[in-house]
Amino acid sequence: MIERSEPRAAGVRSGRPAVTSHAELAHVALELFSSRGFDATTVDDIAAAAGIGRRTFFRYYSSKNDVVWGDFDAELDRMRRYLNERPADQPLLTALHDAVLDFNRFPDVEAPWHRRRMRLILEVPTLQAHSTLRYAAWREVVAEFVARRLDIAKDSMQPQAIAYAFLGVCIAAYEQWLKDDGTKLEEPLDTALTLLVSGLSCD
Repeated sequence: MIERSEPRAAGVRSGRPAVTSHAELAHVALELFSSRGFDATTVDDIAAAAGIGRRTFFRYYSSKNDVVWGDFDAELDRMRRYLNERPADQPLLTALHDAVLDFNRFPDVEAPWHRRRMRLILEVPTLQAHSTLRYAAWREVVAEFVARRLDIAKDSMQPQAIAYAFLGVCIAAYEQWLKDDGTKLEEPLDTALTLLVSGLSCD
């Protein structure tokens, strides 16, 4: 919950209600990144535009880099739960196909924000090192599931190869999606995942 007694950051727009969620704060930040550029925007700029103080910003996100990814840790937890709930008789790759599609579903109203987010993640050089950490966390969820299904160590070849492969096709699908504003993400993503699943084997 926002502490209303916290002093406002300099330049706060008093007519705008203070943000009260990860998503709202991310939207404010994405607007600034689009208009000013990621590198030129500071945490203080985001806090001021959001109507909150600097300390409150850090209750939501640990850094400016993190705000681009939204509440990514919560989404990873959701993906992990989804995989844990897959029926034991569902083929491994089918389960991953479905889980990745589910992970990437969002309301239509969020599509413009998600496009802004992915353009930053894929195109801003200063975000690449941070993105590597986020990609690794995503692959970890996939590798854990594969390892559990195959009863092998998660750092062995199959879990790691499958995790890297699924991440790769996701990035390829995102790049295609960003080329056409009229396309829904699920279309190129499902196409890429289907190509991958048809070419992989766990035998």
